[in-house]
Amino acid sequence: MAELAALWIVRHGESTANVAATAAEASGAELIDLTHRDADVPLSSTGEEQARATGRWLAGLPEGRRPDVAVVSPYLRAVRTAELALAGTGVPASRDERLRDRELGILDGLTGHGVRQRYPDEAARRARLGKFYYRPPGGESWTDVALRLRTLLGDLRRDHAGGRVLLFGHDALVFLLRYLVEGLTEAELMALTREHVIANCSVTGWSADATGRLTPDVFNDVAHLHRQGARPTREDEVHAEPV
Repeated sequence: MAELAALWIVRHGESTANVAATAAEASGAELIDLTHRDADVPLSSTGEEQARATGRWLAGLPEGRRPDVAVVSPYLRAVRTAELALAGTGVPASRDERLRDRELGILDGLTGHGVRQRYPDEAARRARLGKFYYRPPGGESWTDVALRLRTLLGDLRRDHAGGRVLLFGHDALVFLLRYLVEGLTEAELMALTREHVIANCSVTGWSADATGRLTPDVFNDVAHLHRQGARPTREDEVHAEPV
């Protein structure tokens, strides 16, 4: 199969839902105070600063390292991150629904405490099945998201063989791309999720080695935010899944 020369994924900047979720978790609330459906959640002012800093990082890449194309989740927080980051770069962008966030079904809008209080049977089922295979009613498992990402990767390799592709998406997608591109096992993937929180506007990427195989280049990096003065979101401010 033809391979890409480089692949990156940027998690969207801090969103208003990230802020609301952090406050809800800290207060012990069952519900997150959300005013938008998930697809329409906007960036916070900090998220917009982070996206602009990401744009300065992109503009500073050597010409031979800059992305040829960008593919973006259709969710507003990712779209706005891409708009701000790509402004003035000339990188063409398209949207692909396969990059949307994981759908949580009946658990959407609940904190971890809220899930345990309102759906104790689901919390127990998730504990039995494990994070990788558990599918909340009306939602997606991690394996469901992996399937749509697998088809996207196949299309990118076919349509942009030898090219450099930049993705804008969500935290679960970062982990799952590592799973797919690097051939991780379920145990290795779950260990990554326990050890790391994917920071807002962090960069994870792979580049082709001498054999043409994509190998890890950078993971969950926010150095560009520190350099440019945009406040990185601290790990304790990044909302994890409710269960």
